[in-house]
Amino acid sequence: MRKNSIKYSRMNGEVQREISRIIARDIKDPRIHPMTSVVSVEVTPDLKYAKVFVSVLGSDEEKEQTRIGLKSAASHVRSQLAKSLNLRNTPELTFVMDDSIEYGINMSKRIDELNHSSGQEEEE
Repeated sequence: MRKNSIKYSRMNGEVQREISRIIARDIKDPRIHPMTSVVSVEVTPDLKYAKVFVSVLGSDEEKEQTRIGLKSAASHVRSQLAKSLNLRNTPELTFVMDDSIEYGINMSKRIDELNHSSGQEEEE
């Protein structure tokens, strides 16, 4: 399977949805922060490995605890993924912390602050 094919991107999306559902509903580890979301998933074309990009809205300590919790729950997530998806191989999961959502929120706040301050200058 080629990396830029429609089937490949559809499979990445399906794996992402299932992993999100598993993390939200099946994992009861208290280390995993409730504001954890799966940003994207990159499955290798041979279905052996998958990088799961995860974003956590919280402090650095909460992010680290979530990473540790996800790493310890990787085998459970993989077995649940195998039960829910009919794939030739169930990929080994590697969780990678992604700060893109937090970065976007910070940039949005800065833009709002600039718009607000420029609005005050125009009034004066």
